[in-house]
Parts: sequence; structure tokens; C-alpha cells
Amino acid sequence: MSIDSILQTITIGSAVLMILAILLQQRGASLGAGFGGSSELYTTRRGLDKNLFEVTIFLAITFVLSILVGLVLPNLK
Repeated sequence: MSIDSILQTITIGSAVLMILAILLQQRGASLGAGFGGSSELYTTRRGLDKNLFEVTIFLAITFVLSILVGLVLPNLK
């Protein structure tokens, strides 16, 4: 397995998992929240919501880094 195929697998895997993590989050689930009409007060994330938020950030960083490494790596050869 070459490094290019490993990077492609990491990129696709992190993208799919990040989409799922974003869709599972509960923030702004109402229709009015999309237009700025949310009446919710700011609350801190707790429990599963906090863990899901942190996993989403990790997946986003992994996704961006895998793309950047994929762009830089062919120039080094």
C-alpha cells in the first residue's frame, strides 16, 4: 500500500465521519435557528454533546492535514 492510497483513505474516512458527527449534533435543530431567530440561551456543552463536538474538531483537523500532506508530498518526490 502506497502513502498516496493511505492518505486518500484517511481523507475519505475523516470526511465521512465528520459529516456524520456534524449531523448528529443537536445545536440549532429548530428551523428558526437557521435564520437567526433562535430563542435559546448560550449553554455549555456537556456529556455526549461535548465529546461529539471534540471528535468533530479532531476529524476536521485530520481532514485538513491529510489534504495538505497530500498536496505537499508529490512535490517532495
